[in-house]
Formats: sequence, C-alpha cells, structure tokens
Amino acid sequence: MSGLDIFAIIVLLILIVAAVAIWIALAMLPGKIAAKRNHPQAEAINIGGWLGAIFGGVFWPIILVWAFTKPTVPASAAEQGEVQALSDRVAVLEKQRAQVGGTT
Repeated sequence: MSGLDIFAIIVLLILIVAAVAIWIALAMLPGKIAAKRNHPQAEAINIGGWLGAIFGGVFWPIILVWAFTKPTVPASAAEQGEVQALSDRVAVLEKQRAQVGGTT
C-alpha cells in the first residue's frame, strides 16, 4: 500500500463521518426548531424528523414546515375562553360594586 492509498482511505473515512454527521444534524433539525419555538407538538415533530430522515427524506420537508407553524385554536374554543374571561371580569366588578355599597 502506498502513501497515496492511505491518504485516499483517510479522506474517504472523513467524508463518511461528515455525511453521517450531516444526516444526524438534519434529522434533529425539525425537533430542535419546534422545541425552541415551544410548539405543543414538538415531540411528534421530533419523531417525524427522524422518520423522515430514515425513509430517505420524503416527508422531511413537510415536518420542517410543521415545526415552523403556529397551531391555531378553533373559533369555538377561543370564543368560550373569551366568554369565561368576561364572566370572571363581571363577577369581580359586581363584587367590587357590592363592597362599595352601591346596589340598585
């Protein structure tokens, strides 16, 4: 084996290690983004990123977009939350009014 053969083997091993490191970094990327953005489905996005990488990256771009989305609350749940908040505020105001002594 000549010095050129040994150099070629070393370069090949470095390229293989770099390719594996890049593959792992890309598989972890959607999960890290989702966790950093406090996404409620961060664990599912993490698993999806790994599965996307294992299966050749077919669904990986979709998982990456999912990591950047903000989940929306259905309108009915948002309205219920607003109604509850207003009801609580009215109760507090009525209690304050009763303490002042001004009932009509």
